[in-house]
Amino acid sequence: MIHTLTQDAETAVLRVRGELDALSCPELRPVLDTLAAKGKCVVTVDLSELRLIDSSGVGAMVSLYKRVRANGGEVKFVGVTAQPLVIFKLLRLDRALEFA
Repeated sequence: MIHTLTQDAETAVLRVRGELDALSCPELRPVLDTLAAKGKCVVTVDLSELRLIDSSGVGAMVSLYKRVRANGGEVKFVGVTAQPLVIFKLLRLDRALEFA
C-alpha cells in the first residue's frame, strides 16, 4: 500500500494505492489520526488505484469518516471501483458513506 497526503488549512486529499489490508493498515493509522484531529475540514479519499481492501481497511475508512464528521468536517470517497466497490456495496456502506 502506498499513500500520499496533500493538505492545506481547510482541505485534504488522501490517495491510497495498492492493497489496504491488515498488514498495511497500521502504516496508514497515523495519517488517519492526523486527519481526524484536524477539526472542521473537507477530506477527499481517492481510492481509484486501490486494488484490494479487507475488513481492516474498511474499518479504517469508516473510523476516519465518523471521526471527521464528529468534528464538523466532511469526507468524500472518490474513484472507488473493482473489489473495493464490491466490498462497500456488500456491506451497504455505499449508502452510508459519501461516494463521488
